[in-house]
Parts: sequence; structure tokens; C-alpha cells
Amino acid sequence: MAQPEIQKPTYTEGYKKYVLYVLTGVYIFNFIDRQILVILSESIKTDLGLSDTQLGLLTGLAFALFYVTLGIPIARLADKTNRKKIIAISLAVWSAMTVVSGRAANFTQLLLARIGVGIGEAGASPAAHSIISDYFPANRRATALAVYSMGIYIGILLGYLFGGWLDEFFGWRSALMVLGFPGILYAIFVYFTVKEPPRGYSENLSTHKAADFSLGQVFSLLMSRKAFLCLAFGAGIHCFSVYGVGNWLPSFLARLHGMERGEIGTWLAIGSGGGGALGVWLGGYLTDKYGQENRRMYILIPVWAILASLPILVLMLLTSNKYVVVGGNIVVKTLWSFYLAPCIAMAHGMVGLRMRAMASAVFYLFLNLIGLGLGPLFIGMMSDYLASQFGQESLRYALTMGVVMSSIAAFLFWRGSTFLEKDLDRAPL
Repeated sequence: MAQPEIQKPTYTEGYKKYVLYVLTGVYIFNFIDRQILVILSESIKTDLGLSDTQLGLLTGLAFALFYVTLGIPIARLADKTNRKKIIAISLAVWSAMTVVSGRAANFTQLLLARIGVGIGEAGASPAAHSIISDYFPANRRATALAVYSMGIYIGILLGYLFGGWLDEFFGWRSALMVLGFPGILYAIFVYFTVKEPPRGYSENLSTHKAADFSLGQVFSLLMSRKAFLCLAFGAGIHCFSVYGVGNWLPSFLARLHGMERGEIGTWLAIGSGGGGALGVWLGGYLTDKYGQENRRMYILIPVWAILASLPILVLMLLTSNKYVVVGGNIVVKTLWSFYLAPCIAMAHGMVGLRMRAMASAVFYLFLNLIGLGLGPLFIGMMSDYLASQFGQESLRYALTMGVVMSSIAAFLFWRGSTFLEKDLDRAPL
């Protein structure tokens, strides 16, 4: 039975874009505060006397465990209540905890503060994804989500650039406090300027029936979709490389190539930030352009991008030339970022209107628990294990795990594309 049309409020095209840009700003703060510890890691290691395993825990698993655990119930709340309020409160919490991180006197205090950042950030992206999908229809959704996802890499760019130089001149504690405080003010701005759209606005549908889905039903539906499982596992395994290599690259450049903190921050801002932003936008734009006639292209384009990146990754990890490393990083991060927006868009296409925040949260559970949680930690542990045999070169060989993991991810994405059409066609309202 066809759903009735909703009574539409008046949202101009300009206002829709405004909301998209404001939410992108939230994501910028998200990744400034999430990744700032990466560029500060060598200074923190020296100041607090930490091992590589402890650094991997701080920059990965400690954050990811609480991020993904709380992400599910908060996303379910976002599917039922006001998403804008959830986003604003979350931003204020994680920004405050970033400031608190700058006051940590030992590993345990810093660990607890980073857990607080993870708790805060758990509420932002699923709710933001859901709002964006209500403002932008399916044929524009991957591009809109790509614009939002550019916040990841703009945040990394700003965090690396300012974090590196603030660390060099004022210390890692000052860097955390200076970069954490503006997010509290931005949370107030979000609360008063973003309007909550009706569910199903972009499809011109009502959601009165979809509201009856329980948490268990949503989770069961997602687990029954082979395409979703392949995309979620593929994204998690790919992000093992993205976060594993990305989080250890500053230490790699400092230890093996003798680069200073400010120089590292500048180069990684260009490569990881600028290259990543370009890649995530291209991934959304190209898949929306070519995916209308063949929906498998939403996944096949990212597969080709990942495969093209692997020879370049091998070269940048094995070379003794630091400019090959930083130049290769620009290309690799561009190609590695194609996957995110089309995967989220396809996940939203497989579920009902009031399941979208949950779909994003479950997708992020795989992505962050496997990728962010295990990638940096496993590579740190491998580096410690190999240190007795290879010394500082141990990090070089530990990072080659990125080649293996992204190869597996490319296969899983390809496999998911073979189920995509069927799973999209049987999505409930």
C-alpha cells in the first residue's frame, strides 16, 4: 500500500546545502579531536614514557570500543527523536573531553579522557547521516554524504597542521586544549541554526509504519543483507589499513626519515587531509554519476581505487626517500577514501526510513571496531614484537600489513557488489 505524502515544510535548496555544510563542520571537529593524538604521539610517548602498544591503544581501541558500543543505542534514539539535539550535545561533550586530555598526567588519565572523547563522538555521525538522507534524494545522496565525509579529511588536515606546529612550539598539552575548545562554541551554533527535517522528506514519504520497527528487527534485517555484511566487513578491514597506516605514519616519518613535528604535520595535512578530502568527494560524485544506470558501480569504483593504491603503498613503505613517502601518501589517501560515501548511501538504500541512523551505526561498528580499534593497536604490537630483530625498522615491516588487509577488503567489496541489486530492491519503507 502506497504511503501518503507528507506535509512539506519549505526548505530551499540553499538551506539544504547550508545544513550539509554545518554538519560537515561538526565532522571536521570530530576528526580534529579524534586524530589530534596521532600527530602528538611521539611527544606524548616521550613525555609519559609509553610503549608503541600503549600508543596504539590510545589512538585506536580505547576510543573505538566506547564509540561503537554507545553508537548503537544513540543511533536508535536518533531514529526516534530529535537528531539535531543529539548532534549538538555530542559535539559539546567530546570537545570538552579533548580539553581535559591536555591535563592528563599519566597514561591512565589520558586513556580515560580519550574514552570520554569516544563516548561523545558516538552520537554524531549516525544522526547526521540520517538528516542528510532526509534532505537529499537517492540520486544525490552519495555526493551529499561525500561532502559531509570530507569533514574527516579537513579535520585531519587542520589537526595535523595546527597540532604539529602547536606541539613543536608550545607542547602537546597546549595543542589539545587550543584545538578542543572551539567545538564547544560550535555546538551552540549547531543547536540554534539547524532544523530537524521530517523523516522521509527527500522521498516524499510518511514514516508512520516504519516507526514500529524494534532494535532487534533493524539489526536482524541488516544481518540478513549479504551486500551490507560484505560492505561492513570490507570497510572494517580496509580501515584496519587506513587507521593502522595513517595513525603510525607520523612516527614512521619521525623515526625512519628524521622529520620534525611541524614538517610532518604540514606534509600529512596535505596528503592525509587534502588527498583524503579529494578522494571522498570523487567517490561520491563518480558513483552517483555512473551508478544510476548500473548500481553495482557504487561499489566497483571503490574496488578499483583500492587496487590501484596498493603498489604505491608498497613503494612508500620500502623507500628510503622521505619525499616518495609523503608524495605517495597523497595518492594512496586519495584512492583509499573513495569507498566511504557510496557504502553509506547503499546501506541507507537497503533499509527503511526510520532505520537509517541505525544502519550507519552498525556500519560504523564494523568500520571502527575492526579498523580504528584493531589497526593501530595491532601494528603497534607488531612493531614492539619486531623491534628486537629490526630496531626502528620494525615499524616499516609492521606497516606492510596494510597491503594485505586492503587486498582482502577489495575482494569483500567486489563480493558485496554481486548482492547489491537484490538487497536494494527489497528494502522496506
